[in-house]
Amino acid sequence: MESILMRFFSGSGINKNKAMVEHLQRYGVINSKRVAQVMESVDRALFVPHGSPPYVDSPMPIGYNATISAPHMHATCLELLQENLQPGMHALDVGSGTGYLTACFALMVGPQGCAIGIEHIPELAASSIKNVEKSAAASLLKEGSLKLHVGVRLGWLLSKSLLGACAPITIGILMEKRNDSTLSYDHQLPITKMNDPLSGMDNKLAVTYLLLRLYLRLGWPECAPYDAIHVGAAAPEIPQPLIDQLKPGGRMVIPVGNIFQDLKVVDKNLDGSISIRSETSVRYVPLTSRDAQLHNS
Repeated sequence: MESILMRFFSGSGINKNKAMVEHLQRYGVINSKRVAQVMESVDRALFVPHGSPPYVDSPMPIGYNATISAPHMHATCLELLQENLQPGMHALDVGSGTGYLTACFALMVGPQGCAIGIEHIPELAASSIKNVEKSAAASLLKEGSLKLHVGVRLGWLLSKSLLGACAPITIGILMEKRNDSTLSYDHQLPITKMNDPLSGMDNKLAVTYLLLRLYLRLGWPECAPYDAIHVGAAAPEIPQPLIDQLKPGGRMVIPVGNIFQDLKVVDKNLDGSISIRSETSVRYVPLTSRDAQLHNS
């Protein structure tokens, strides 16, 4: 994930987290004390693969054809969303990857708020929990105001025997009542209790969507509406379900486009109308299905 801003500085000499933040402040990427404080609190080194230079201002591969954004992109998104990340507010991070930005959101909204990260690669979601557990946001994860979810197909999950491998992750299940065609968020089951994924469910419910899939871009209804939504991969267009889950007065930051991409700022006004503007040109990986992502060379 790369902004055109990267042309102007590389940060290659940075070797400490605080120095990285000060570097971004000097170049005017970080202007607010809150953003500087949260990025100083969440050590980027805990969220990049071992052996990667954590404080260089560049995106880093994290496996599974995914990346962690460059520090200046994290800072840019936090600056754009900071007014919607006040204590007690709700934030959604779509494509949470390593969990870095979700951890920042959680610290900004605090224990009375709610920060949700969703990731469709189970292995990344599982490792993101371990990352957060070592970070300044660990207590928020333990207390439940920070939650990391994975969205995959149940058939794939069972065939890969990941019920044990992803034990800490909670799966959201969208169900459809047989006598009601409307979709609703009915169940949330810990994988540790899913020896039989259908056990304990109301047998009057027919499963139409078993496990939320990120590539369908349905968001996460549990804590909606959201004051802030961040999308960490480029969509060809702004997904309507995410707009629907945005609170009046809320803001979404999302890269949009295919070959040419812009970071869009989507504001839902108090009357429900939508305002959209382009912040900067960017280069992100595409928002896609798990299978397409894993097979993308």
